[in-house]
Amino acid sequence: MAKETTFVLVHGAWWGGDWFWRGVADRLRAEGHRVFTPMLTGLGSRAHLKDCGVDLSLHILDIVKLIEWEALTDIVLVGHSYAGMVVSGAAEKLPEGTIRSIVFLDAFLPENGEALADIASNFKDLAGDHDPVPPPVFFAGDNEALKAILEKRGSPQSRACFEEPVVLTGARERIAIKTYVLAQGPVFLPFYEKAKADPGWRTETIDCAHFPMLEAPEETAEILLRAME
Repeated sequence: MAKETTFVLVHGAWWGGDWFWRGVADRLRAEGHRVFTPMLTGLGSRAHLKDCGVDLSLHILDIVKLIEWEALTDIVLVGHSYAGMVVSGAAEKLPEGTIRSIVFLDAFLPENGEALADIASNFKDLAGDHDPVPPPVFFAGDNEALKAILEKRGSPQSRACFEEPVVLTGARERIAIKTYVLAQGPVFLPFYEKAKADPGWRTETIDCAHFPMLEAPEETAEILLRAME
């Protein structure tokens, strides 16, 4: 069995938490690893805090404070979708070496000063003038069972999360192991191609729609296990 590693799995916009990652987390734990699946403020079981000034900075602090209070080191930090913004920002606030490996799972891969609204080609059509922004279910594609889960579990999310730019100074790029994982669909292809063109990044693909942790948990876990070393 491989040496115990700590995984921090960060969900994206609208959905997330333990139920979201359970199929992946159970497989990682069965291999002897520790797994944290934090819920971002204002969403899911923390939706009662939605009016507490929720923005990208607060979500970054959610992850940073978890890692600090649990005294986590040498971790694999995983961000799905919107959480690509979150984990990029978290890397800036953690001591170098805290993150052994960072994984962008069908996620946004921002540059300094970019907000999700700047780099998501469909954000204006998706969000309109709504604040908070209601959860879309089109990411489920033709999977009606998945669509039903998303409709039941989704929480509206503060527009500020999507419109606040992230401040990056290169901490993400200094992480030793960096992996980008692309699922199906065109939205995240530019970020995959950017990572693939950089020799400092690893890239993988997974044959499912936008929710690998729900649609292909075993394969997702295998990808994360490969990202340890």
